[in-house]
Amino acid sequence: MSDYAVVNPATGETLAEYDTLTDAGVQDAIASAHDAYRAWSRTAPADRAAALRRVAELHRERRDDLAAIIVREMGKPLAAAEGEVDFAADITEYYADNIDKITGDTPLDILAEGTAVIRRSPLGVLLGIMPWNFPYYQVARFAAPNLAVGNTILLKHAPQCPESAEALQTIYRDAGLPEGAYVNIRATNDQAATIIADPRVQGVSVTGSERAGSAVAALAGQHLKKVALELGGSDPFILLSTDDLDAAVQAAVDARLDNNGQSCNAAKRFIVADDLYDGFLAKFTAALGEAKVGDPFAEDTVLGPLSSLAAAERLDEQVQRAVAQGATVEVGGKRDGAFYPGTVLTGVTKDMDAYGEEFFGPVGTVYRVSSEEEAIEIANGTGYGLGSYVFTTDAEQAQRIADRIEAGMVYVNVVLADSPELPFGGVKRSGTSREMGLLAADEFVNKKLIRSA
Repeated sequence: MSDYAVVNPATGETLAEYDTLTDAGVQDAIASAHDAYRAWSRTAPADRAAALRRVAELHRERRDDLAAIIVREMGKPLAAAEGEVDFAADITEYYADNIDKITGDTPLDILAEGTAVIRRSPLGVLLGIMPWNFPYYQVARFAAPNLAVGNTILLKHAPQCPESAEALQTIYRDAGLPEGAYVNIRATNDQAATIIADPRVQGVSVTGSERAGSAVAALAGQHLKKVALELGGSDPFILLSTDDLDAAVQAAVDARLDNNGQSCNAAKRFIVADDLYDGFLAKFTAALGEAKVGDPFAEDTVLGPLSSLAAAERLDEQVQRAVAQGATVEVGGKRDGAFYPGTVLTGVTKDMDAYGEEFFGPVGTVYRVSSEEEAIEIANGTGYGLGSYVFTTDAEQAQRIADRIEAGMVYVNVVLADSPELPFGGVKRSGTSREMGLLAADEFVNKKLIRSA
């Protein structure tokens, strides 16, 4: 079987296979993107914005087909797939709407006579290495800001997402971008290394695992290329006080089960004040246990299959290892092929692997704490630092905790609140950069100083 194939995780059926690029094809792709850069970087920002706005429109026009593709590719429930297409369109449109802010000069106050500005210029060809969990959203938040500033894109999607990758390339072509501005490449890892080393390629962005990020960062450093990393997360959900426990539990459930639990910034560790713990655990366990597992095309399905049989097997191994080390399964924990039910673990301690691991699936660990200080200690007790969630009725407490949490994002009394204008990214083992918002457009540009007398 080809490395690039659509294997429906719900059935195990191989639906389509795609050839990987030849080495000559890799060189052609780089040349095409490099040639396109010469014209695209000099295209008027308003014209680049118009093309991106058409990309957003085509996402919406082709919504049904696009959504069905990723349900087949990685098991996302249909409603979530449709929502992802909409979000990708919104992100792309955001950069079209804000093209002047992205490309305009920034005046500087200087100490001497004359003027000085920062002018943002594109760098050139960029390589994006994308994951399977959000086949459209992840691409939009990398491609849209970089195309807006005038860079061109080589896009290596996950091998299990070749159909959605082809659909995206068709959209960018049909939107009127020049040939080579956005090029889908079905490359091997060795070919990706060749691309990173090529002097015509100026940077690389990776969204994926720590292992992948580390390998790419090492290559990028070797060749003095700018690198952006968006990696894993084990986000804490801290609940210290609430006027509505049911609403807090529902927020926790939503934050854990989104995208079949396969989201880097999903809440994964639930840290609950002692006086709320028993009630929270009972309600949270019941809700996860009742989350319907089934056909991702069915309207009432909450959890489709994980992205692959291998992914479900990895998650199951983690849970079984946690149990062997002393954790308790409150509900779930029994794999059925690629399907994995909502699962709750308690009794996880610092000496267990589960304390610092990321569970990439619908598994939540629940901790009891007796103080704000203990909550912060557990929240920061992992090598990850992507997102975090704080639920409290005390506004001052929320700000104290937000200040002390080691994470790139803190959401207070709200979940699933990502938006195109909000920067996304982490610290520690979760990455080094920001995507979305205006900050994303600053990752791969030359912030050129122009000083005039």
